[in-house]
Amino acid sequence: MSETAYSPATPAQDIVDVVESPEPVTPAGETAARTLFRVLAAVSFCHLLNDMVQSLLPSIYPILKSSFHLNFSQLGYLTLTYQIVASLLQPFVGQFTDRRPMPFALAFGMTFTLVGLVLLAFAPTFAWLLIASSLVGVGSAIFHPESSRIARMASGGKHGFAQSFFQVGGNTGSAIGPLLAALIVLPQGQRGMAWFTIPAIVGIFVLVRIGRWYRARHRAAATAKKDLHVTNYGLSRMQVTGAIAILIALIFSKYFYLASLCSYYTFYLIQRFHVSVRLSQILLFLFLAAVAAGTLIGGSVGDRYGRKLVIWVSILGVLPFTMILPYASLFWTGALSVVIGFVIASAFSAILVYAQDLLPGRVGMISGLFFGVAFGMGGIGAAVLGHLADVTSIIFVYHVCAYLPAIGLLTGLLPNLEVPKHKPQLTA
Repeated sequence: MSETAYSPATPAQDIVDVVESPEPVTPAGETAARTLFRVLAAVSFCHLLNDMVQSLLPSIYPILKSSFHLNFSQLGYLTLTYQIVASLLQPFVGQFTDRRPMPFALAFGMTFTLVGLVLLAFAPTFAWLLIASSLVGVGSAIFHPESSRIARMASGGKHGFAQSFFQVGGNTGSAIGPLLAALIVLPQGQRGMAWFTIPAIVGIFVLVRIGRWYRARHRAAATAKKDLHVTNYGLSRMQVTGAIAILIALIFSKYFYLASLCSYYTFYLIQRFHVSVRLSQILLFLFLAAVAAGTLIGGSVGDRYGRKLVIWVSILGVLPFTMILPYASLFWTGALSVVIGFVIASAFSAILVYAQDLLPGRVGMISGLFFGVAFGMGGIGAAVLGHLADVTSIIFVYHVCAYLPAIGLLTGLLPNLEVPKHKPQLTA
């Protein structure tokens, strides 16, 4: 059986081992459990704030399109700039902090997001919009791998639930963003973005406190110095590499399709059904709220029944609904988008924890890689689909994207891992 030995070179896993070591059922153990849940709730709340302000960019596309006379391709480039910056940086951030923990990196990353928001509110040209979106991308690149690591640290061994609880904070923020854009930014225009510097500042304050907990936990782990090994289910390097490649293909399927809804759903509704901008944003909010609900349920189901089953149902199971969507009426388009969002959202937490189990001790690198691939695929998808909409129509885009979930058939090639317990399998 292949094993990864405890080493000072992987301090993040040391922290996980200490946090997840068995606790006696005592008042002290109950206090420790409450502390972990508070940390998990705090990082999920910050994920809500982070993704809420970041979701404002696609939410204000109708305003930017009108104010700066942009076409769909230029809107796609805005998304591409933001998501490619985040995609390229996240694996490097995760790998670096695996080796050298930086407890206050999260607060530092949120500061980049804050500066990007200010620029979005007052950008005079399209070039400044690109710079602002890149700064928001840097903030995201720092935030996601490190906050995912802390969620795993505070999981108490329930990795799927912790990642889902953390992820649902971000999805909830993404759902709230378009609604707040409709209520605040739409009446005031581009300058209304300045109001969202307030949640960014609140996030920085909370993340500083999380950083203090992280620093204390790291010191405790360094003092404990337990000699532990974490198994990787006895898979060969080739099997692990192949499984990672399949998971990345599944991420491509999920996020390329989501790009069509997150970036262009409002335009699809306006063009096909002639609805108002406000109604289109409300329907986008309903879709994103369904994404948040699906994310939370997917992690707990994965803990109980296994990640592979969740991946099967989430990716391939959504195919019938995506095939019907381009032919549906306005009512059924809204209803189907809610079903699609709920089902497809459950995949990411299962995919991420499955990958973390494949490569134990590299939580930051894996989190950065998969968040990075997700952002990258979303950005490339937005640019490609925006260009396709310009040369054909936005309606044609949804006919093409309907087939993407068929890639979920690759799930059958994934190795069958053990159903995770409440803590990872450890051997001396």
